[in-house]
Amino acid sequence: MEHIDNMRPSHKSRRIIIILFLGGSMVIFACMRQLSLNSSLAASPADKARASQLKLAIAKLKPLHTILGKPKPGDWLARYKEPGQTFGQYLKCRPVRPIGARNIIYVQPLGEFTKSQRKTISLAAEFMRLYFSVKVVIRKDMPLTVIPAKARRVHPQWKVKQILSTYVLHKVLAPRLPKDAAAYIAFTASDLWPGEGWNFVFGQASLRQRVGVWSVHRNGQPDKSPADFRLFLLRTLKTATHETGHMFTMTHCTAYECNMCGSNHREESDSRPIALCPECLAKTCWASRVDPIKRFGALYSFCVRTGLKPQAAFYAKSIKTLGGKVPTTQPATSP
Repeated sequence: MEHIDNMRPSHKSRRIIIILFLGGSMVIFACMRQLSLNSSLAASPADKARASQLKLAIAKLKPLHTILGKPKPGDWLARYKEPGQTFGQYLKCRPVRPIGARNIIYVQPLGEFTKSQRKTISLAAEFMRLYFSVKVVIRKDMPLTVIPAKARRVHPQWKVKQILSTYVLHKVLAPRLPKDAAAYIAFTASDLWPGEGWNFVFGQASLRQRVGVWSVHRNGQPDKSPADFRLFLLRTLKTATHETGHMFTMTHCTAYECNMCGSNHREESDSRPIALCPECLAKTCWASRVDPIKRFGALYSFCVRTGLKPQAAFYAKSIKTLGGKVPTTQPATSP
């Protein structure tokens, strides 16, 4: 089944589409559970010991994180009622993990990119490797000619060229899914829309097929200034890691200000941190079998090098809270 984030239905079909999507959300969770139960990667004694250690880390890190407040009108949780998912609940559903035979995230550039956009894709691939502690491979560019006329449109009001995200998932990526892929993700500079009744979508993933597509079209103007590049980069990193988290059986966070919170519009998305809350951090560390201090250190170094100062400061604080030492790294360079 499919998971769609950050989307806006057209005015005429808003009511019907929301009802359909709410129904789809329940099916998605069931699908994730079915996927995980079909896995032969049952928790080992080492996994169980790791889970116990991560529960201690959750307790230590909680004071650093902000409890999620009441949603504003138009926010994700004001429209979609979701139960959330604790670390304990995540473990019980035996989640899909980036280990075993499928242990590589493949990034597929789709279409043309500016120099800054291409640099962002490379940085996003690096960040995903550190975020999920898994190998990431960027594949050879794929031209937009693989998208036929029937899967393209010009938005009726905005006059923006768009490509159909579901076609990319099911007709472009799924037939080309590598045998060792934990996830196969396309990045494109083209605007996306997920079908009739919808205006646009930032990203979409098919949990069953392990494929996803994210667009950088609405992430800003990276060539305008160093600050604009950093904003463009941060938005791209958030989308890539949030959606990939869904592909590893992580549902939306409803407890903290967290990268796994659902977002219904740009303002809400920008307000969310790129860091994971303690519960979602534990899920990621357990799934990838990585020590949280080591993970924080790698992400801290990345953020320092790329000029993401607030994010680097938070990772440094997290390292110290767990009793680790903040690594030394080179200062950021201009894009």
